[in-house]
Formats: sequence, structure tokens, C-alpha cells
Amino acid sequence: MGRAAVVGGGVLGLAVARELRSRGDDVTVFEAATELGGLASAWRLGDVVWDRHYHVTLASDVRTRELLSWIGLDDEIQWRQTQTGFYAGQSYGLRSATTPWELFRLPSLSPLDTVRIGATVMRGSRMEDGSLLEDIPVADWLRRQSGGKAFDRFWVPLLRAKLGSAWTDTSAAFIWSTMRRLTRARRAGLAEEQYGYVPGGAARIFDLLAHKLLDDGVKLLGGTPVIAVQTVGREQVVVTEHGSECFDRVVVTTAAPLAAKLCLDLSDAERDRLRRVRYQGVICASMLIPESLSDYYLTYITDPATPFTAIVEMTALVDPAELGGKRLVYLPKYVSPEDPMFDMSDAEIRAQFMPYVQKMAPHFDPSSVEAFRVSRVKQVYAIPTLGYSRSMPPTTTTVPSLQLLSSANLPFSTLNIDDTLSLVSELR
Repeated sequence: MGRAAVVGGGVLGLAVARELRSRGDDVTVFEAATELGGLASAWRLGDVVWDRHYHVTLASDVRTRELLSWIGLDDEIQWRQTQTGFYAGQSYGLRSATTPWELFRLPSLSPLDTVRIGATVMRGSRMEDGSLLEDIPVADWLRRQSGGKAFDRFWVPLLRAKLGSAWTDTSAAFIWSTMRRLTRARRAGLAEEQYGYVPGGAARIFDLLAHKLLDDGVKLLGGTPVIAVQTVGREQVVVTEHGSECFDRVVVTTAAPLAAKLCLDLSDAERDRLRRVRYQGVICASMLIPESLSDYYLTYITDPATPFTAIVEMTALVDPAELGGKRLVYLPKYVSPEDPMFDMSDAEIRAQFMPYVQKMAPHFDPSSVEAFRVSRVKQVYAIPTLGYSRSMPPTTTTVPSLQLLSSANLPFSTLNIDDTLSLVSELR
């Protein structure tokens, strides 16, 4: 039995704490925020408490469901069949793209284009090994599979929306992992996607998870940002503004650049590798409205004039009764960490977003918005650049009692909870 510290109280950090405690360690979790959950945490929007960012569970998410089962929630997951929308500009309007037939009839694309797009998705989703694609630029692979017109009119707007200017440096492993994730949500080909959510959302999940960990003897220190992790003799010292504490081992689950800053005894080569990870950030607006924008859970947007990436209408999945009968809509915008949008106020972002929402859904009245709040995260996911798996930071370090685990260690994955939980298996 040893003393173990976990830096970061997101879902990965808490899962790591659970595993270390099961091995007999005395475990302390340090989390900078006052609430647990990291990117998956809950917050208050008007008079409603729900997830700060949009998340769903798939039936195939075995790690997530095992964790939910551990806290007694897996049997409570509500499964729903959702619909998908597509918007290519005001002249085309908002259309359904849920079924293969609807995809075939999408505007701005010929029947041949849509057939090739569908074939590309099927081909990518059936590939078992994403490493075969990580040395191929995503543009080259998609253009070869779908053709030039489909690439320019369909794929480029989606890549640009998700990756910004970084899409030109991204490997085809990115689109492979995205296709694999999306098609796992379907029960029959490209139809009948099934998503699940837990009643009460992230707030309930992390409340029960915290209580379970506390009952097992894990110490949870929220509102306690770590300043440094340093080797002293055979121990690791975790320094916070409240003082310092010695441990036999430390697992850091923060984003790579922060890990490089905190861990003082890493080699220059290790620190450089962490700093070279290229991240994409997100500006994610949440709004409460009295009526739905559409019947679609997720609406893809290929119109280059869009100020946000997509529309995620959470209450097309979640029972509106969970939110007092109101509708919850997310408007994410994926940007680089240096984007000036991070300096914009909520009011400025609202003023930029609302006219376009009204253009997409003419019945929408911006004055009806009951609450609007913006989450800003500069380092959301590591961009899988060419050959990323060979250059990404390792999970082990030259400091034997220090381990680093984060989304930067997932070269063939989209950013989702289930894939993130796979990193628990990397613990020594």
C-alpha cells in the first residue's frame, strides 16, 4: 500500500483514483475547479443545472457503462432514437439527413456525390486499424474516396468547422475515428442511431461518483489547483497554494502543456514533446428556450457563413421535463487556443450567434432566450497530426513515480468519455 496523488478531477482522474484505491493505495485527488468532472462537469444555466458541454452514451460504451454501473446508474440510462439535420445555407433550408434516402437527396450534392460519401463512411467505419491512415493527410484520403466535388462541398466545411485551419495538417485517422464513433451509435447501417443519457445529467453522476469514492476512502480536494509536482528524495511532492504533501506516486491527468509546466523534474525532451501537442479549443454556448428549434439532435452545417460549428438540441434526446419543460440548445464553435473569440464576452458571442440561429430556424425569436451562457476551453482535444502516435507524449516518464495520462495519449480516438477511460489500463 502506498500514497498516491491524482492531479485532475475530471472523469479520467476519478477513474484513475478508483483504480489506484482498488489496488490498496491511499489516494488524494487534486482538482483546480470547485466542482468535479472537468469537461464533463455540470453548471447552472438560468434556473437549470445541466451539463456544461454536450455528452451522450452509446450502448457500446462498455467502460462508461461499467463506471455508471459501479455507482448504480447503468440501469437508469434512458435510450432514445434521434434524428440528424443538415443545413447548407438559407436557400436550401434545414433538412433531415437521418436516413440513407435523405442523405441521397441532400442539396448541393449530386446523387453520385452522396453515394460516394456514404461509401466513404461505410469504408472508414469498417476499417479496424486507424494507424494505417495516420500518415495520410485527411484531405488526400477523403478526396480519393469521395471525389473532388463531394470533398469541396461536404467534407471541407465539416473539417474546417471542427478543426479550423488545422484540418490541412490533420491525418486521415481523425475522420476514421469519427466515423467509427458515429456508426457505433447505429443499430442498422446508417439508420436508427441510439443515444443514452442519465436522468439528472452530469451533476448527478459526479455527485454519486464522489460519494462512492469518499466512502471507499479517497480524499477529494476541489478548489485546489496544483502549482508544482517535484521529486524530493524518493517521494513526489505536490505543491498547492495551501502547502505541500508527499506521495509515493503521482498521476497527472491535465492537458499536456499544463503537465509540462507542473512537473518540474521532466527532461527537456519530455517537456518539449508535451508542449508540441497541438490542441483545438472550443467556445460552447448554451441557451434555454421555450420551444424547439427543430426535431434534430445534431444538425451539421456546411454553410461557410456559419458562426458556429453545429447545433446540438439536447432536449431532442433528453426529456424536457429534466429542464423544467424548457429546451436546451448547444452552439459549439471549435477554434484554435489563440483565437480572439476567447476574449469576447457572452453578450458579444450571443449577438454574433443569434441572427444565424434565426436564419436557420425562422420561427425562432431571439428575445425568447431565457438564459445564455458560454463555456470557453482552450485545450479540448489533441489534433492527430501526421504520424501523431510516434510523436505524442508517452504515459510513462523518466521519473519512475510520475505518470502522465490525458487525451493527448489517444491518437486514434474522438474526444469521448469512453475512449478517455481506456487510459486507465495504462496505469503501471
